Amino acid sequence: MPRSQPPTQTSPNPWTSDSAFLIYISAATVLIHMLVGTRYGFHRDELAILEDARHLAWGYVSYPPVTPFFGRLALLLFGTSLLGFRFVAAMVQAVAVFLTGLMSRELGGRREAQILSAFAAVPFCLGAGALMQYTSFDYVCWVLAAYFVVRLLRSDDPRWFLAIGAAIGFGMMSKYTMAFFACGIAGGTILANARKYLLTKWLWFGVAISLVIFLPNFLWQLHHDFVSLDFLRFLHERDVSAGLTKDFLPDQLEQTLLAFPLWVTGLCFYLFTDKGSRFRTLGWMYIIPLLLFIIAKGRGYYLAPAYPMLYAAGAVVFEEAFATWRDSWRSFLRPLVWITLIISIIGAMVVALPIAPVGSLWWYKAVEIDSALPDEIGWVELVSTIANVRDGLPATQQHQLGILAENYGEVGAINLLGPLHGLPKAISGVNSSWERGYGDPPPQTMIIVGFPEQFVSEYFESCHLAAHTWNSYGIDNEESFERPDIYVCGQPKLGWPEFWRTFQYFAQLDLYLTPSSGEVVQCQSAAFNIHSIAPRLAPLFPFA
Repeated sequence: MPRSQPPTQTSPNPWTSDSAFLIYISAATVLIHMLVGTRYGFHRDELAILEDARHLAWGYVSYPPVTPFFGRLALLLFGTSLLGFRFVAAMVQAVAVFLTGLMSRELGGRREAQILSAFAAVPFCLGAGALMQYTSFDYVCWVLAAYFVVRLLRSDDPRWFLAIGAAIGFGMMSKYTMAFFACGIAGGTILANARKYLLTKWLWFGVAISLVIFLPNFLWQLHHDFVSLDFLRFLHERDVSAGLTKDFLPDQLEQTLLAFPLWVTGLCFYLFTDKGSRFRTLGWMYIIPLLLFIIAKGRGYYLAPAYPMLYAAGAVVFEEAFATWRDSWRSFLRPLVWITLIISIIGAMVVALPIAPVGSLWWYKAVEIDSALPDEIGWVELVSTIANVRDGLPATQQHQLGILAENYGEVGAINLLGPLHGLPKAISGVNSSWERGYGDPPPQTMIIVGFPEQFVSEYFESCHLAAHTWNSYGIDNEESFERPDIYVCGQPKLGWPEFWRTFQYFAQLDLYLTPSSGEVVQCQSAAFNIHSIAPRLAPLFPFA
């Protein structure tokens, strides 16, 4: 098949060119994030990344190293500014929007198709770019790999496999679900009309590049007995048992909102049309991960990064249809398509961005859809309450004081805001915090946050309830409702070395005891998982 060229820019003026309009749309998403990004506070997951960013490594228990690396970069550039921290994620998502429009151009789309596809990508960009999480970096790596595949298939230049391999490698260093997309690319190459590339050296050079990029994390996992596999297995079991994977297919419509006709059209373009046969690989790049996630019982949003390449193709089809429809159809359907995409963008802003007044009806409706919003509230009050508990202790107990936090949000918040109050660093057995130890010399007096009374009385000396966590809005979240107790205790009864040796756990499924009945109730966050302390904790934290 002869090589094709993308359409030329529709304007010689760089300020009004197709690329300029895509930049304007992408920049607008960053501006929106910057305008509303500080309405609440750091999210629990952001606090974990912020904490890990201070301890750079080639791997962490709960994710690969790319996101903490960019978190460290944000710390160097902006300090502990919430807006600066989120700026990085907002920029990454803006790049994904821009690449979506560029894919439409590579597929033959002109200005309207490029802007249409970019608009379709904006809602997820607004949601994923609102928080500094690994989802943002995983997303852009999928989109980047898809863009490089489009360039490969359009140009018939196998050297693009080098770029594809780099995108896959960095994707694996962002989130391990990139492996599913890599399977899609490999399967699409075999099942579509791209099998000729299997014989080129460039494909295998691309594979080598992806492996070299991923190698440091693999060696870290090897050194840590592949602890992330245990974490991911635990996470998956939690998701399945909690029913978080049962709506995988309906979630595909929910997360694409009113843009679903666009991506369905794009998928049909790749798989069933003569014009799309050149790019059929991309159709399989969606189908194969879809089937793998269904079989593996993945979360619905895991497939979200696969939609920009479908939006890009669907927008080209729509643009061509606009040009051929009768005037009566075009005058009705063309505005309808644009209006539905704008409604999707507004809907994403209303739900996913931190703009609803806390405690309002709007807030509670948004929380029903985005349950992460309450986790952005109450961290300042938590740390100030701990500081008040510290200030109420005798001077002898304030000497060699330690703070033991149950979950990674508490650890991150205390270590972020604690220096303002002169608090010591928090320690924890959760995820990668366990590896950082309990300090030298070991603390003699402990403020223990987030654990039930049965735990602290079983494992620590001379415990008494000192305070409860709260937030100024009166919003129920994990700290104010599920784990509100703050205790003051002595040292571990087993001694620090023995206690810490058995204390590592994962923070993904929370089990706590209700104060009134002592009955065990299951909620979200942490489960003790490893070593000999787990059987002894079973009556307090039962888990599979």
